[in-house]
Amino acid sequence: MTGDWRTDRIGAALRGENPTVLRRLKSGFAVLGDVQFLPGYSVLLTDERGVQRLSDLPRAKRLSFLSGMDRLGEAVERACRRLDPDFRRINLEILGNTDLFLHAHVWPRFEWEPTDLLGKPVWLYPSDRWNDERFKLGPQHDGLRDAIGSELDRLRSMA
Repeated sequence: MTGDWRTDRIGAALRGENPTVLRRLKSGFAVLGDVQFLPGYSVLLTDERGVQRLSDLPRAKRLSFLSGMDRLGEAVERACRRLDPDFRRINLEILGNTDLFLHAHVWPRFEWEPTDLLGKPVWLYPSDRWNDERFKLGPQHDGLRDAIGSELDRLRSMA
């Protein structure tokens, strides 16, 4: 692997060099998020370089991407529900404000979250949650990685 895979997440995924990849989906790559202050945070990356918006894709590819987002969301929900009795729900978002490539966020939400943030967007969490070493993706998340990956496999076999 050459360089930092984070500078080209899609290219690294296409080359098999992105360590966050859970599974290859028809519409892109299901990956674990770089931070895990909400355990199970995942992202669907497009598999087409240069695509910045959902509307950049032809209609069939758009629907495939949205279907992949649904599948990843359901896999995260199933895994989180099984692993944490305080699992509450999933938030799905396509924002594109920072990273200029099409991607969809899958945020699990939990009853144990601070009450002042529970009903609000994840983006309102303080910066220390985003930068604290305790929440960075690492080997401590292997069980979560396996749980979500297994659910993605189950959902594929049900299709």
